[in-house]
Amino acid sequence: MARFFLSPEAWGAQARLTGDEAKHAAQVLRLRPGDRITVFDGRGRSAAAEVLDVARSEIRLALGAEVIRPPLAPEIVLAQAVPKGKTMDLIVQKAVELGVSAIQPLITRHTVVQVEEDEASRKSAKWQRAALEACKQCGQDLLPEVLPVRDFADWLADSSGDLKIIASLFPGARPLREILRDAGIPGRVTLLVGPEGDFSSAEGAAAVEAGFLPASLGSIVLRAETAAFFGISAIRYEFMG
Repeated sequence: MARFFLSPEAWGAQARLTGDEAKHAAQVLRLRPGDRITVFDGRGRSAAAEVLDVARSEIRLALGAEVIRPPLAPEIVLAQAVPKGKTMDLIVQKAVELGVSAIQPLITRHTVVQVEEDEASRKSAKWQRAALEACKQCGQDLLPEVLPVRDFADWLADSSGDLKIIASLFPGARPLREILRDAGIPGRVTLLVGPEGDFSSAEGAAAVEAGFLPASLGSIVLRAETAAFFGISAIRYEFMG
């Protein structure tokens, strides 16, 4: 059954799909009155719905019983240095599938792609759309927020989390498994992953000073996207109920 995003404000007796969701339903899938779909609000709520009326820019719906999906625990925030090419799109997609609660794109010393200030909002909106499409495809009812691109140093001063981890190639990093098993039951985990050339030594030191624990992901040097998937998966597995 096709899935559509229905913003929280649009739920109720007068539920309507609008914007891109309505265009996709009407012009691509060619839905007709009587067809059934699934809608979700990005906050864990979903429902079956019947199409009542179809117009080019609006589709009226009759909503069925609501299903509430609680947030996954712990919350995982992925702080990711922006990689080159379209790799960030892939990272966003897979991070959604693995159940992160937020994604923070970062510009670091060794980041190849430099996002200018006037381009940051456009990039974030593009990645937010990728997150929404991933939710629709994988059945995820919780839509992670893709935050505006930030400079690493500025973000680091505001970083938070009960457990903060930096995927690190620096000497002295402990195996991720050990860090997770010593962590108790955190409510929120922030995973910091660097760019293709890793963090600079100054950035690594600053992260440790800010409370991040250097974690080794093994003896094989991983690509930025692989490190992100590995780290999120390990966290999710370790604390899975």
